[in-house]
Amino acid sequence: MTLLAMTPVQDMHKPYPRRWSALVVLCLSLLIVVMANTSLLVAAPSMTLDLSLTSSDLQWVIDGYTVPYASLMLLCGVIGDRYSRRGALILGLIIFVAGSIAGALTDATLGVILARIVMGVAAAIVMPATLSLLVATFPKRERATAVTVWAATSGLAIAAGPLLAGWLLESFTWHSTFLINVPIALAAIVGAVILVPPSRAVEPGAIDWVGGLLSVLAVSTVVYAIIEGMHFGWTVGPLYFGLVGLLSIVGFVGWELRHPNPLLDVRMFSSRILGGATLAVLVFFLVTFGAIYFVAQYLQFALGYGPVSTGVHLLPLAGAVFVGSGITMWLTPKFGPRITVTAGMIVGTLSVISLIGIDPTATYSDFLPVLTLLGLAIGLSVSPCTDAIMGEFPDSKLGVGGGLNDTALELGGSLGIAVLGSVLAASYRQGIEGFLQTFPGKQPNGQYTGQAAEGLAASQDSLAGAVIVSDIIRAQNAFLSGFADNLQANAVAAFSEAVAHTSLVAAVVFGVGTVIVAVLIPSRSAALATSSERIAFEPIVPFVAPPARDGAADREVAELEQLLERPSAEKIDKSSARHALRAAEEDAPKVGPKTVPGRTVAEPALVDAELERPSIYQLASKVYELDASVARQARADAKSGDRVTIHQLAVSNLARTRRVEAEEALDAALELSDLPVAPAPEPVQPAAPLQTFYQRASKQHANCTEFKERSSSMWAMPL
Repeated sequence: MTLLAMTPVQDMHKPYPRRWSALVVLCLSLLIVVMANTSLLVAAPSMTLDLSLTSSDLQWVIDGYTVPYASLMLLCGVIGDRYSRRGALILGLIIFVAGSIAGALTDATLGVILARIVMGVAAAIVMPATLSLLVATFPKRERATAVTVWAATSGLAIAAGPLLAGWLLESFTWHSTFLINVPIALAAIVGAVILVPPSRAVEPGAIDWVGGLLSVLAVSTVVYAIIEGMHFGWTVGPLYFGLVGLLSIVGFVGWELRHPNPLLDVRMFSSRILGGATLAVLVFFLVTFGAIYFVAQYLQFALGYGPVSTGVHLLPLAGAVFVGSGITMWLTPKFGPRITVTAGMIVGTLSVISLIGIDPTATYSDFLPVLTLLGLAIGLSVSPCTDAIMGEFPDSKLGVGGGLNDTALELGGSLGIAVLGSVLAASYRQGIEGFLQTFPGKQPNGQYTGQAAEGLAASQDSLAGAVIVSDIIRAQNAFLSGFADNLQANAVAAFSEAVAHTSLVAAVVFGVGTVIVAVLIPSRSAALATSSERIAFEPIVPFVAPPARDGAADREVAELEQLLERPSAEKIDKSSARHALRAAEEDAPKVGPKTVPGRTVAEPALVDAELERPSIYQLASKVYELDASVARQARADAKSGDRVTIHQLAVSNLARTRRVEAEEALDAALELSDLPVAPAPEPVQPAAPLQTFYQRASKQHANCTEFKERSSSMWAMPL
């Protein structure tokens, strides 16, 4: 085995031996992609203060990663299928490292946004490559387990991103959060070269570039329109982008229906398992990312947890994801994906419903069940959905399947933060608006001073802004510390009411999505008949290489089996033997003039000669009979003496007669054994180089039958 993985997956005749080590590399690649998004939850406040970001600037920092990430995955997955999946993974990781370093070195708002855009493009290349490489590398019996580990890694990244970012922010600036991914990405690049085998589609056909461009335009404009419209109002800009997105979707569907080699065959969505699993991933991450978004804010600003403490308190979510993944590995083979996915979505709906009772007095113990149930729901639902989506695509379209799954995941997460985040912000503004009427800093003309106006806008925008303004007021004016305390308390109360209102909306969306998914995903029997789950969810059987075959041992085993299991051959005469052999000759298919595949068909004269020719055992029997007759004659002569009775004469005469007959039989047998026999035709080699078990057993049976015919007791009859 060489150090580098150089043999392509499609050229391997047995499962790749280092596939589990390769899975570690793929999970590391997935880890940095997800952490780049979740680490911003704790880094955003520090970044906002240092760069003086407005709400629009901060939104662009977030969207700069999200929009290219969601829009390019489908096209990048197809390109990876066409050229090289491992090459796409390595290229994406290199670009990701470059974008991370650029973001860490810049101090300008535009530089941060551009760095996030580069990282988003890299994530779109890496994400579908990880999933397509996983499916191509693992045999179908182990694929469900590998997909479960892959999906559990995303849950780990949700908690690991804020934890690592918070740990760095305790000692360094926000620039360090960009460097979290650099060592992990470098290790993944080295691991990909050494452990991940090359893979590409076999005869993928030409790339549908027009369909790819339409898909990029459709997803990017729709995502941007929803994010901008929900946060800043449905003005001309978001409406224009939304219209372009809808037209792009119509054009994409029409083009794909007519293209001979479409980027994504939209007819595949007629499959209930594909449509239901894709919708489940979309709805699940829409609600999950939205819930994590405002839970993290509550922990950080309402309960006063620092960045590291916020990450630590989110760890139960990651642990519950692993528990749920282990449960779904046991449940799905027994009950099918419909039960596990629906059960996971019901658990997720219950976790969101429990947030409706949040009030200003809530503590971490009120959020712990929410995080646990949410993580359990992710573990139960995501991996069966991912495996079902990938199972609907052939090996030449694995990149398309991975791109579709990841697009649904990221699109759902982006829409969750945008839609639920806007509902949260609107509810918060409505709750805090009354108290902000008493905000100090008004001039005699009724207008606020510049600093007061900025504080008022920040307090009205978010809970984070209100908490920061309260801290500034306490530090600059001790006489207004009471107002600062009231501002923070009212902001927490307004945010709690907003969380309850937003959770109600999320629960309704989750509940409706659960019902639709439960109807779409077929039952276990139908799912097994229409997808790859019949094989993917079978009990895992480790691959064991067959031992080297020993020809002599095989022959001994076959002979012993024949002796132990087959009954003794009945006595037959020459006419019946000739008849059987000639019947076999007439029934056998002809290959050439006198042969059948793998065996020579004898001539009739050769059959007669072979049946008449005695074997060594038959000759030995004749010799034994001759010796016995000589001994009997000698005993009879010894007993006769001088006086011979009639009885003794009869016995002696019988002994001499038997001796003569034995000598004649022996001479005849020797003459028959010395007769020349026409040489048999050269056997024709079989078409297949290897014999199956049944071919070998048939040949052994024929040899044994011929041996028993030649060793028949007809040659050893008493003379």
